[in-house]
Amino acid sequence: MKFFKLAGVSLVAGVAALSMDTSNGQLTSSAYAQDTAVTLDQVLNAVRRERTEVSAENKEREARFVAERNQQSALLNRAKAQVAAALAESTRLEGVMAENQTTIDTLDAELADKQGEFQELFGAARSAAADLNAQVERSLISTQFPGRGQTLTELAQTEKLPSEEQLRDLWEIMIQQIAEQAKTATYDASIVLADGTAAQDSVTRIGPYVAFADGKYLTYKKLEGSDNFALQFLPRQPSGDITSAASRVEKATGDDFVRGAIDPSLGVLLGLVVETPTVMERIDQGRFIGKVILVAAAFGILLGIYKWVTLTMTAGAVRSQVRRKKPSKSNPLGRVMLAYENTQSNDVETVALKLDDAILKEVPKLEGGLNLVKVLAATAPLLGLLGTVIGMINTFQAITLFGTGDPQIMASGISEALVTTVLGLIAAIPLLLLHAFAAGASKRVSQVLEEQAAGIIAEHAESGRA
Repeated sequence: MKFFKLAGVSLVAGVAALSMDTSNGQLTSSAYAQDTAVTLDQVLNAVRRERTEVSAENKEREARFVAERNQQSALLNRAKAQVAAALAESTRLEGVMAENQTTIDTLDAELADKQGEFQELFGAARSAAADLNAQVERSLISTQFPGRGQTLTELAQTEKLPSEEQLRDLWEIMIQQIAEQAKTATYDASIVLADGTAAQDSVTRIGPYVAFADGKYLTYKKLEGSDNFALQFLPRQPSGDITSAASRVEKATGDDFVRGAIDPSLGVLLGLVVETPTVMERIDQGRFIGKVILVAAAFGILLGIYKWVTLTMTAGAVRSQVRRKKPSKSNPLGRVMLAYENTQSNDVETVALKLDDAILKEVPKLEGGLNLVKVLAATAPLLGLLGTVIGMINTFQAITLFGTGDPQIMASGISEALVTTVLGLIAAIPLLLLHAFAAGASKRVSQVLEEQAAGIIAEHAESGRA
């Protein structure tokens, strides 16, 4: 690039010299030659200077590369030396570890030989501590004597021979556990409430079986998200008799003898109380069919009771009318007697027809609604059977989709099947009984009407009006 520019200058200078040659040829030629020589020297000097600079720069770069190569080589050699030293140290440590393991094995064998029978004592103590700790950890007695499990855990996990103090603690805790199982105690303890907060309250404990506070039963179990056990109120308390027994034990003083309730399964039975469905929950398991059965049963029972009561009252009114000669419109027999008095004919057959007509008018009033009660009594078991079929269909669908690995998946359909069957039978039995009682009362009233009508006809025939 530089050479091109200098050559361009030289060419311009040459053109200028040629243009001036017509006026002064000799002078112009000399000037042209001098200018051309100076320009080439400059170019030559520039080229030489540039080559010298480039050469110096290349030498400097080569020197730097060589220095860096030597430095990297030194670092590599140093790293290799460190690796070799580390391998040698590792080999030495492996040898030391092998020697130490041999020494440990020798000492263990010597320790086992010197321990002798104490080794069996050590195993028995550790096993007893572990078993007792598993019992103490979940026992209600630990709510009165907290911290006992720490000593047992240390003894069960130790690798040394148990000390005399540890053996004594094991013996004392074992005796304490046995003695407290036969005692009823009242003490202050921390109770975890439903909102997760803890509160101090007076707790009454009957051995390891049950504990209660303020007449409510407590359970001793792990807190959610924690390995610690704590007293908690049962989410659902037992029936009134058992709860009242807890209150009686709490209020007992001195040597008073009171009857209480215990859970011999150490909390399992009380825990099942929470899982046992209530009556409403059982009804909900019957779903739509179960509710239809209950509605039909309620309507039928109310209708049956109403008919039974009204027919019983009607029967009483009819019996009262039998003892009176004056007829009354308030009872069926009175209306039949009024129909006889309003008869203008003396013909016995006409009178009989009139009385039969009056009785026929009263019978529908007496038997009205009884057929509906009978139909509902027959329909309730059929609805229960329908619910059973639907529940079994749902059960088989669950088995088809999820298999039989989880029984809870099938529990919903089976519960629906059984609950609807039970509800159907529960509804049918009282409906049948009410229908029988009401129908019997109706027949007794109808029989009295027919008897009295027959008597009236007989008296009419004997009176000679025929």
